[in-house]
Amino acid sequence: MTAPESSGAGEVGHVHSDVSGGWLRPAVFGAMDGLVTNIALVAGVGGGGAGAGVILLSGMAGLVSGAFSMALGEYASVETQNNQVRAEVAVERAELRAHPKAEQQELVESYLAMGLTEDTARRVAAEVHRDPELAVRVHITQELGVDPTEQPSPWLAGISSFFCFAVGALFPLLPYLLGFDSLLAGLLVGGVGLVIAGAVVARFTTRPWWLNGLRQLMFGAIAAGATYLVGSLIGVSVGG
Repeated sequence: MTAPESSGAGEVGHVHSDVSGGWLRPAVFGAMDGLVTNIALVAGVGGGGAGAGVILLSGMAGLVSGAFSMALGEYASVETQNNQVRAEVAVERAELRAHPKAEQQELVESYLAMGLTEDTARRVAAEVHRDPELAVRVHITQELGVDPTEQPSPWLAGISSFFCFAVGALFPLLPYLLGFDSLLAGLLVGGVGLVIAGAVVARFTTRPWWLNGLRQLMFGAIAAGATYLVGSLIGVSVGG
């Protein structure tokens, strides 16, 4: 969370959540992907007529491989994005050195487009350009919509997605781990996990928890239905 904003002398205003993409996006993506992937995997393998041992083995293999895939993908994605921002900072710094007046006028025009008066826009731009590093930061923020000093951590993104995927993928396997040989039980527990995950995510949005939970359940049901059908067809074909 960001620091609270003051709404007056001695008063504490509202508090914003961190929307920079640090941990929440990969955590949500990982959990949902783990749930849907393994629910669908269990449904497909079970639909093909496999026994509890094969379903559990397939599900655990999917959990481990998926968690590593998610982690490596998130790390590479965030690191690439951060490198791209650093490259743009270098370009902007060079432009500020080569064409300071033109860059300052560009900032004035940006402020004018935001609705500031010309006098205010020119005074603010002049103040910003007195500090070269501040000028780089403001130009990048205005032109690219990102703050180069507040980039998400690729390690945090990778670790968050790894553990959240693993936890999500574990849900449909719980009945098998407890000794039950029931595809229906695995799918039901996985469905409960989807509803819980959707409800938790709704905490960070404006959606009602029940609506978000049901939406995730619907997505999982579609995936599970499709893979169950494929598993049934392939299982019947192979068995015949």
